[in-house]
Amino acid sequence: MIVVMGATGATGNALLHRLLALGAPVRALTRTPHRPLPGMTGAHQPPVEVRYADAADPRSLRTAFEGADQLFLAMANGPAQVELETRVIDTATRAGIGHIVKISAPATEPDSPVAVSRGHHAVEEHLRASGPTHTILRPYAFMQNLLRLAPTVARGVILGTTGDAPCNHIDCRDIGDVAAAALTRPDIAGGTYVLTGPEAVTYSELAARLTVLTGNHIHYVNLTRDEMREDLIRRAHMPTWLADHVTEIQQLAVTRPETPTGTVAEILGRPPRTLDAFLREHRAHFRPHGAEDRGTAQ
Repeated sequence: MIVVMGATGATGNALLHRLLALGAPVRALTRTPHRPLPGMTGAHQPPVEVRYADAADPRSLRTAFEGADQLFLAMANGPAQVELETRVIDTATRAGIGHIVKISAPATEPDSPVAVSRGHHAVEEHLRASGPTHTILRPYAFMQNLLRLAPTVARGVILGTTGDAPCNHIDCRDIGDVAAAALTRPDIAGGTYVLTGPEAVTYSELAARLTVLTGNHIHYVNLTRDEMREDLIRRAHMPTWLADHVTEIQQLAVTRPETPTGTVAEILGRPPRTLDAFLREHRAHFRPHGAEDRGTAQ
């Protein structure tokens, strides 16, 4: 039995669908088991076992892990992440789970300039010392997070602090497919994999592509780190820790130039999804409210 923790998140839900398509025994964990899982409301969807679990509730974890032998661990970044993921790993180990696939992050060193990555490093070290076979996935920025740019894109602007530095992005569905491979293929289990899409692009390039896609002129405005952080807190109403995280990972792209890896293609036997395909799929999200969608500009 494979337990998917984070089954309502973009990556966990993509993994869940892939495992069901493969016919693998799977159990979805969620803090809201009374709500339908994303994409699971269609009449032709296969049934899936759903259980309540909360990383802050050890009793719920013990119940959720009963009879399972593998765990997919993905949690939202946050100040308590190290404490919560460590608890999940300890509970899973005591429950007899023998393989844990963890979603981590790039630049996971003890002295990483990104606080969240330092936390992932601590969790990875704890996982290595805990005993179970472990597979570490280190994806770069999720393409799905680009949808959060929609409010400013609708006004013709993308804000950032990366300058001319290219950034890696990856579709969460590709991460889910790689995780499924790690959970169903012994040749993949036990490794550490850095995951990206097929290209790294600058925010200026992203603005140009969205201009063509939407027919509206969009330009990139480069801010200082302090200006970016202040804008995220004031305009986007982000908590301070998250605004710090966004600015830190954007600055990381400046200090450590990002280039794509071939890992997704090597594991899946197909190229990863492209940024252009993702943008076309979600074109309506980037158009001004009420604007008519006449299709992709040529």
